[in-house]
Amino acid sequence: MFGRSTAGDAAGYASWDDASRRDEERVRRGFWPKVKRVAAKLPFAEDLLAAYYAAFDRQTPLQVKAALIGALAYFVLPVDAMPDILPLLGYTDDALVLVTALRMVSGHIRDEHREAARQALARGLNDVG
Repeated sequence: MFGRSTAGDAAGYASWDDASRRDEERVRRGFWPKVKRVAAKLPFAEDLLAAYYAAFDRQTPLQVKAALIGALAYFVLPVDAMPDILPLLGYTDDALVLVTALRMVSGHIRDEHREAARQALARGLNDVG
């Protein structure tokens, strides 16, 4: 019933935690190489970078990190609803997922995250990742 923990619940949390860690690791490995390849083409590059900085900020609450990591993983993973190689449309679904996540957690994207994103873009992403 409600309020009681069962072995099934513990296994469910463990598998969610494992999946979350795998997504986080995928984002850490794949984010910067992909951003460096495509940032110049993305009108939402600053938001994408701010989301990354917020997702890996120790002060960001866990549920916010989970939403951001999920959106960033969608961007990083090579398989998605609309292949990124399609001209004009390829990153539309990535932008939609990111904008939805950002709206959900906008109060947790701080000025420091946005400033770090602007600085990274101004430097041409040369010294990141």
